[in-house]
Formats: sequence, C-alpha cells, structure tokens
Amino acid sequence: MKTIVVNDKDQTKIPFLRGILVRSLLDAGLEFDDAHSLATELREELDDTEEISASEVRERISALLESRGHLGAVDPYGLPLTSTMRIEVNSRKGNKSAFSRSRHERFLQASGMKAEKAEQVTDAIYERLLVDGVTTVTTRQLGYVTYLYLRQEVSKKMARRFLIWSEYRQSSRSLMLLICGAVGSGKSTVATEVAHVLDIVRIQSTDMLREVMRMMIPDRLLPMLHTSSFEAWKALPIRDARERDPDQLVADGFRSQSDLLAVACEAVLQRAFEESVPVILEGVHAHPELLERLPDDPRPIAVHTTLAVLKAKELKSRLKGRGKEVPARRAKRYLNKFDAIWSLQSFLLSEADRYDAAIITNHDKEKAVQQVILQVIVELSKHFDSSPREVFGAVVDRVGGEAVDDSWQQAVTRLATE
Repeated sequence: MKTIVVNDKDQTKIPFLRGILVRSLLDAGLEFDDAHSLATELREELDDTEEISASEVRERISALLESRGHLGAVDPYGLPLTSTMRIEVNSRKGNKSAFSRSRHERFLQASGMKAEKAEQVTDAIYERLLVDGVTTVTTRQLGYVTYLYLRQEVSKKMARRFLIWSEYRQSSRSLMLLICGAVGSGKSTVATEVAHVLDIVRIQSTDMLREVMRMMIPDRLLPMLHTSSFEAWKALPIRDARERDPDQLVADGFRSQSDLLAVACEAVLQRAFEESVPVILEGVHAHPELLERLPDDPRPIAVHTTLAVLKAKELKSRLKGRGKEVPARRAKRYLNKFDAIWSLQSFLLSEADRYDAAIITNHDKEKAVQQVILQVIVELSKHFDSSPREVFGAVVDRVGGEAVDDSWQQAVTRLATE
C-alpha cells in the first residue's frame, strides 16, 4: 500500500517516495548509508498509513534525526517532500519524455511479472535513479539498469524474460496471438487485458468477422454462417441426426463453420504479417490449425492458447452474468443449450491438445492474463537468445559517447557490484 502525503497549503496529494527523501537528506549533508537507513525506517513506519500530512512527515523526520544524533545536520522543516527532479528518457529515435512509471510497469508485466510486483520494482528503480541524481537516461540505459536490478533483486529467470521481451521489442518480427475458447470462457476480456499489457493495438474478434460475412451472404444461401457455433450442426445435410452421437454432431458442425471463417481469419493474420505488426485474434473460431497456414519464410512468431472453465457450475454462472450485463446475449438461451456449449468446449480442448497448444484455465482473470503472457514469452524465447551486450549495446560496458551525466554510471556500477 502506498502512503499519500497531503500538502498542508494547497491539499495536493503525492505518493511518499523513499528515493526523494534520500536525495534530500544527501543534499543536506548526510552520508548515503545514514540517509538510506533513515528513509527506510520512516517508510516502514508509514507502511500501514494510507494518508499523512506533509507537516507530520517532517515531524517524524525530525524525531528520527534527533534519535540518531543528526539534528544539527539538516533543517527538517526545510526538507522537500516532492521531487524537484525530472528524469528525462531519450528514445533511440531521438524522442524525449519524462520517466513514466505506468509504462515501465507494463513493460515488466509484459515480461511475465505480476502487476503488484511490477509496481514495486518500478518504484525501487525510480527511487534508485533519484538517489543517484540521474536526470537523463536513454531507453537502453534504463533497460540495462532494470535488467541488472531484476537479476540482483528478483531472479535470474525474471531478468532473462525481461531481456527476451526487450530484444523482441527492438525487432521487426510479427507476433500473432490466438486466443480460443467456448462461450463464457472469457476470451474477449483476457484478450483486451493482454493487449493492454503487451501494447498490441490490433485485436480482431472472430465473432465480428462472422457477423460481417452474415451481412454479405444471406441465410438462404449459406445457413451455416447464421447459426451459433455450438448449433452449427443443424445446418448440415443430416437426416438421421437423432441416431448420431450428440458430441460428434457438435464437433462436425463447428468444423464446417470454422472452415468458412478460416478465409477471413487468414486475411487478418496475413495483413498483420505483411505490415509486421502484432495482432490478437480471439474467438471460438481461432483454431490452432490457422497457424499452420502462415508463411514459412519468414515464419512469424505464433502463439496459440485455449481458455477453459473446467467447472460446469462456474461456466453456468458466467453465462447468467453475461445475460445481466448484456441482455442481448440472452443468457437463458445459452443455459438451455448448455450441454452443447460444454460439448464444444471439450472438443476445443481436445483440438488444442492435438496441436500441442497451451490450455489455460480461466478461474481468475489476472492469473489467466499472466499465463497467456508467459506463454508468449516461452515462444519468444525460441526466437530470441541475445546477450545483454547485444540487446542494450555499449551501455553494458560503458556510458559511451552519449551525453549522459556520471550519475547514471554510478547507478549501474552500484547494481553491477552488489
């Protein structure tokens, strides 16, 4: 939980950052170890405090300084509680922007880190840069500092994932992520969250593609298009349906409908491939077979996941919820056809297993999102295996000829030798 500091004069609110306090204490004359220790102790005292006034923070700083014999070293009432520093980040294209913690957190999440942990790591790195007086940094330097911090403070595995994601982002390789699943499995929700974290702007729903095709081709010409995926078998020319296995009927109907949608799905993937942009294709018709039809030279990076809700009671509950949120979805109709939906999910899972595609149980949205992202990282690891020197360039060995103050080198040196 972050502690919010309220300015006594204008009532503005800012988060308490240990790095800002450390920097202020250093400027006031304290040694680094003393400043860091005092700021850490104050942060621990405020750990369960949601909100505190600036004047009370200064009083606590004063008390800590007095208890440690540093009262004469600094005027506690003159300590700034807001950062007067602006860390400027320069991109490889020459663009300049302020350090964005939300963007940094998302990059860590894209590497497979949980959101809460990503926030903690970003805060720690930001504080470290503030303490070391860094005012300007390039994206490669920030990446290398992050890599070093992850290797030292989190794990070598997490640092490796970050390195893989960093290398991919520097490449022009196409990434195609397919998210399949039956009705109520959470495909659209998970796809939206994953797209946000991975910074993918193109999301295509197979349901939307089917709807477009329905507008172009009337029911009387192609009735297969105008049925639900779990009832598509009813449009098949079958006379003895009652004598056949219900599960096989559902599977046959889905295959026939999926074949019709395959052309439109392939077009979406082909366009993304030609433009070298990442894309997410989500829907019940995002079949793993689509990936086998992609070009071989060069081969795009393709990831397929199938979401599943393995408890019938939970899936029914979700279908009821869909009806409350969007009445047009007619939850009652889905519940009446639940056996067919359950049968289709079983078929989709068997297909995922046949194609050796990842199956992810979606009982918890955040966990499912992270598992999809980790699956992306696993696939990327098959294509990217460069060293930190190759990914971050000369900054690994030295600052180089770039116009960066010595404070950045100090931050790197401290991390590299810890």
